[in-house]
Amino acid sequence: MYRERAAVGVAGAVVWESVAAGGAPARVLPDGCLDLLWSSRAGLLVAGPDRTAHLSASAPGERWVGLRLPPGVGPAVFGAPAHELRDQRVLLADLWGLAAAELADRIAGVAGVDPGRHHRAGPVRAEPVAALLETVAAARLRAAGGPDPLGVRVAGRLAAGATVAAAAAEVGLGARALHRRSQLLFGYGPKTLARILRMRRALDLARAGTPLAETAALAGYADQAHLTRDVKEFAGVPPSRLLPA
Repeated sequence: MYRERAAVGVAGAVVWESVAAGGAPARVLPDGCLDLLWSSRAGLLVAGPDRTAHLSASAPGERWVGLRLPPGVGPAVFGAPAHELRDQRVLLADLWGLAAAELADRIAGVAGVDPGRHHRAGPVRAEPVAALLETVAAARLRAAGGPDPLGVRVAGRLAAGATVAAAAAEVGLGARALHRRSQLLFGYGPKTLARILRMRRALDLARAGTPLAETAALAGYADQAHLTRDVKEFAGVPPSRLLPA
């Protein structure tokens, strides 16, 4: 079971919820985002920006609630540069210390779990957990003065299909300066972010029923083979493995 909705209080963020069925690990594709996660077994975690697909293994019945922060926003919420969290899943306590323990206690009170061991003490109430994650993230974002506007602008232009050179020119930075800022904000350089966002656009088109050859052209690939190579590099499998049967 998986569902998501737009977050409240953090522009562009998404709240998602899932219950693991067990079996094969779930393939989580890179998207340039950082996530604030809560697991009914593992507690509070931070998922850094991935360069390749992350295989997420969960116990049957494990409940997950996440707040997916759009590219460039996570560092302001977590108080850490994105590149330090790249390809990692870390305990929130490692970043927030006592504030993470306080949040865990608040979640235990609304979710029906043991605050020390995180196991289920009854039916998990996911929506109050999501609301707490939204509230805390929004408060930290306000305290930080909001996300870096450069990150929001660059990510928005790249998501719309602009070239890295065009995005750099629009924000008035040279290639090296943009690369340095991108490492801090996104966890990798602007070219990698642009390729990841292009892959996401292509998969959205293909999942909507657009043939792969047409998808490649619409998303800005040289041809279908180029699309397949990029998807395999970032997702670990060809596009056909990621589409409905």
